[in-house]
Amino acid sequence: MRSLAVAVWLAAVLSPRSIAFAQAGVAAPPVGPPRTWSYSATATMNVLPGEDDLVQPTLRADRAALHLEGRYQYEDRESVSGFAGWNHVAAGKLTLALTPMLGAVVGRTDGAIPALELTLGFERLELYSESEYVIALGGAGDDFFYNWSELDVSLTDWLSGGLVTQRSRTVETSRDLQRGPFVRLTRGPVDGTAYFFNPGSDDHYFVGSIGVSF
Repeated sequence: MRSLAVAVWLAAVLSPRSIAFAQAGVAAPPVGPPRTWSYSATATMNVLPGEDDLVQPTLRADRAALHLEGRYQYEDRESVSGFAGWNHVAAGKLTLALTPMLGAVVGRTDGAIPALELTLGFERLELYSESEYVIALGGAGDDFFYNWSELDVSLTDWLSGGLVTQRSRTVETSRDLQRGPFVRLTRGPVDGTAYFFNPGSDDHYFVGSIGVSF
């Protein structure tokens, strides 16, 4: 798994095409001139049964193809991670966006992280996926593959929704892969999203997020 994750990351880095970052609810940065910075911030609240609720803030900064990202409690509780990556875009009727990144995490978990963010869009349909492989300093037994994926349908300019899946070590359930529906409201540079994971099971929980781009 470790060698596969590194190989995928290297293949994305060496791609000859330039791709712009695009994430559901986050405005894409400029690919070419003008070479100014754009920023976004997201705060996510996990309301977990039988566990302490978990807040996960994420900050992003982009300048042309350069992408920087910082997270807290994303890979593990009480852990901070930082990433640097490169935005690439292949635009047309079908749009593909990739951001390969390399980062590190310190705190309750320490390690190096190759990561990849991907968006595939067609008209009002969008698939977003972010994947990373934590190569823990504690040994191969602590390595972990994380993924968050959304299939999103835009119903109007301000309302969208769809399905979400997550594989994470910050949420402890009997399911290796959590899934459920979500709905997103967007107003200018601000968006809010509500997720309901594992509906109909004892492992169900709620996640809410709010993001702003500037």
